[in-house]
Amino acid sequence: MAKVTVRYWAAAKAAAGVVEEPYDAATLAEALDAVRERHPGELARVLLRCSFLIDGDPVGTRGHETVRLAEGGTVEVLPPFAGG
Repeated sequence: MAKVTVRYWAAAKAAAGVVEEPYDAATLAEALDAVRERHPGELARVLLRCSFLIDGDPVGTRGHETVRLAEGGTVEVLPPFAGG
């Protein structure tokens, strides 16, 4: 398990009620499961529409269970943004 920081933006931040928080997880899937457990309800629904960056790199269409997390890494939770 890696200790990572999950950082929320826009609607995800509003639903979580915090800007960021620590988690222990080996993969993105494990981190997101822990987020859903800690924040059932609105944040779990927002996550369905989000994209993710791991240490600045986009996850894209990779399966979340295949995305390994590094010790001290950051998961950015990015809901769709309006405007351009």
